[in-house]
Order: sequence, then C-alpha cells, then structure tokens
Amino acid sequence: MFWRVFAANAAILIVGTLALVVYPGPLHEHRALFDLAVVISALLVMVVVNGLLLRRLFRPLERLAERMETADVLRGGQRVPVVSAGEIGALERTFNGMLDRLERERRNAAAHALRAQEAERVRLARGLHDEVGQSMTAVLLQLKRLTAGASPEQRSRLAEAQEVVKTSLEDVRRIAQELRPELLDHLGLASALAELASSFEQRTRVHVQRRLARDLPSLDPQAELILYRVTQESLTNVARHAEASRVMLSLERGQRSVVLRVIDNGHGFDPEHVEGGGLRGIRERALIAGGAVAIEPGPEGGVEVRLEVPTETA
Repeated sequence: MFWRVFAANAAILIVGTLALVVYPGPLHEHRALFDLAVVISALLVMVVVNGLLLRRLFRPLERLAERMETADVLRGGQRVPVVSAGEIGALERTFNGMLDRLERERRNAAAHALRAQEAERVRLARGLHDEVGQSMTAVLLQLKRLTAGASPEQRSRLAEAQEVVKTSLEDVRRIAQELRPELLDHLGLASALAELASSFEQRTRVHVQRRLARDLPSLDPQAELILYRVTQESLTNVARHAEASRVMLSLERGQRSVVLRVIDNGHGFDPEHVEGGGLRGIRERALIAGGAVAIEPGPEGGVEVRLEVPTETA
C-alpha cells in the first residue's frame, strides 16, 4: 500500500513538473541549465519529503501487519504499541482488544478442559487402585497360599509368577500415581516433584539434580497442579527426544511468584522447528495459570523450560 500511494504521488509530482518545464512561457523562453537544475532539485526534494511523510504514516500499519502474522495467543504479551493518532491508533487499540478477548477465551476453554481432564484422571486412578490393584493383590495372596502345599518345582514356578504379579502391581501403582499425584495433596508441591524425579530416574537412568525450595509462597491448587504437569511433560520430552544424561530440576521463590526450571544436557532442538503437542500443552497450561513460560536452548546445548507462576497474593 505504501509503495502504491508513494508511486501515485511521485507520478503526479513528476507530471506536474514536466508540464511546467515544457509549457510555452517565460520558463520556455529563458530555459537554461540552471533553471533545469533548479526544477529537478525541487522535484527530488518533493519526492523525498513525500516518501518520508508517507513512510512515517504507513509504518504503524506495517508493524500491525507483521504482528498479525506472528500473533499467537499461547505466547502472551504480544501487543502492538498504541503510538498513532486517529484511525490508525483506533485500529491498534482494536487489535490489542481482540488479542485480549482471544487470550481470555482460550484461557477459559483450556481451564475447563483441564478440569475435565483431571477429573477423568482421578476416576482412572481410583479405578486402577481400587479395582485392578486389589484384584492383583488378591492374586498375589492366592499364589502365596498355593506355595505352602506345593512341591519344590511348583514353588519355583509359583515364585516366578509372584514376581511377575508384584512387578505388574508396582506398574499399576506408578501409573495411578502419575494420573493423580496424591503427594501433591498431602505433602505439597516440592515433595511431589521429588517423587516424580525419583520415578523418572528409576525408569530412564537419567540423573536428576534437584533444587526444590520448601519455603515457597502460597499457590492456588490449580497452579500447583499445573507446575506438576509441566514438570511431568518436560521430563517426558527429555526421555523421548533429548538423549540426555542429566537433568536439572529447580523450584524457587521469585518476586511474588514461583519459578520452575527443567534443564537437560541433550541435543536440543531447532528454534525454527514447529512446536509439537507437548510444548504447546506447556504453553497452554502456563496461560491457564496466568504465568509466563520460556522454552529456549539450555546452557549445555539441551533445552530449558522455565515457567513462572504468580502467587495468590500477586
């Protein structure tokens, strides 16, 4: 648009100047190199001034168009500075208002989906613990009774069956714990994250260095759950993609906030690569909690996930 308007104005100026030059009159009769130089210089000055004025006028529109192309409601704070007057300023304010509404609607929809998801997790965890777990415990007790009157060969086989049942029972308990972390309700966020890190180490053999502060400010239960789920998703991404040997997990007090950091020493990721569902899920949970998340290359070549969640008093 800028170049079209600029070209039209420049064409009008050039045509007008040429009309003055070729029009028969005093200028035609006394034409000289000096007169032509003055006319051409004036023309150049008018074209340059016209271009500068139009560039200043159209720059806010270009900035708004650039922001429209890159706007993402999961990356909060992407607002256009309202620095223009008149219709362009009104357009900037309207765009910012639209982003506010989109973020608010996305936050409400994501919070509703999260509540439904967590309710389903609780139901599944209770079913695994109360039904599957109890059934497997009953099978284990029955195998122990059979062992008492069995022959040595049968006892060996029954012992193997008991070990299989015990392993399966531990897996069921672990899955139920991951679906609904009871430690989060009873012992707090730091203890739940410590248990999550220990379980991750046992499964993956990846060392987790912990820096979990205990004297954290008060957090909303939903915010604590979001911090737990973001840690869980980050560790899952490390296990699946990073090929890391070490992870640093920290939970610290910020300025009227709590800051979670998960840093691995894996092979990292391409910043230009489109984010997958896991990272988008982390950004969506940060939006629900009203926090700020950064997913960047780590200091040792891996990935750093940093989530800052405001406290209840913030």
